[in-house]
Amino acid sequence: AAIDRLVGAQTRTEAGYLAALQGSLDGMWEWQPGSTRASLSPRWKGMLGFGPDELADDTAAWWGRVHEDDRARWQAELARHAAERTPRFESELRLRHRDGSVRHVLTRAVVLGGEAGEQRVIGLDADVTRLKRVQAVLDAVAEGTAGTRGERFFAAMVQHFARALEVDCAFVTECADDPPTRMRTLAFWTRENGPRENFEYLLAGTPCEAVVQGAETCFHPEALAERFPREAGWEAYLGMPIVSSEGRTLGHLALLHRRPLGDEVLVDRVYRIFLARAAAEMERLQRSE
Repeated sequence: AAIDRLVGAQTRTEAGYLAALQGSLDGMWEWQPGSTRASLSPRWKGMLGFGPDELADDTAAWWGRVHEDDRARWQAELARHAAERTPRFESELRLRHRDGSVRHVLTRAVVLGGEAGEQRVIGLDADVTRLKRVQAVLDAVAEGTAGTRGERFFAAMVQHFARALEVDCAFVTECADDPPTRMRTLAFWTRENGPRENFEYLLAGTPCEAVVQGAETCFHPEALAERFPREAGWEAYLGMPIVSSEGRTLGHLALLHRRPLGDEVLVDRVYRIFLARAAAEMERLQRSE
């Protein structure tokens, strides 16, 4: 929508373009083809962890943040768009954040101005890192659990969730009594030792208690052992209830990590798909028993 507004405003002055560029829209940039001149909005710089005056407004600083494996392709695509004045430019690329991490962005841009030397390319970068991560996790877990059922499904689910999300431990449980005071693992996987034998444990004094008894997702991004001394050695926890088609809590899926976790693990849409599958598998196993 922002690009459409700019296209519809081609009679604006240069000052008008720059005012739009410096506004509140995320990821806005401007470039004069054939030159090293570029303007990067404060929000574009902020997207990569920089303050307004911490990144120069030129192509060296701008293109220097483009991932080295994407840079040549990106520059060629952008130059071709400017030369051919195609109606729309759209491309995906990776940008390097100040902290060294990678941000996936979707770029949309248009060429404004008429004569050569007076042209401007104005674009908007949207951070799609979270969407990319959701898709990657979904693909990894779906592929890893395809064709599995019962115990094999639970074992594959925890392993592939842990690997896709790069956490140190994942496990899935079922309630061992009713009302639930004890849990029984159906699959337990750690980065150090892989799958381990199933076991039972008491809910009291664990972060799992609120998940199972409250039927709610609980996320502790750091300082887990300070709140739950039984979890010594673990720093972060995410637990999600597994609920039957009738609304009864059957068990839960949990992730543990030895370092703090960010909200990159909160891929809710992926969890919903596999928690529903886990509930169906649990109900099927209970009926067979």
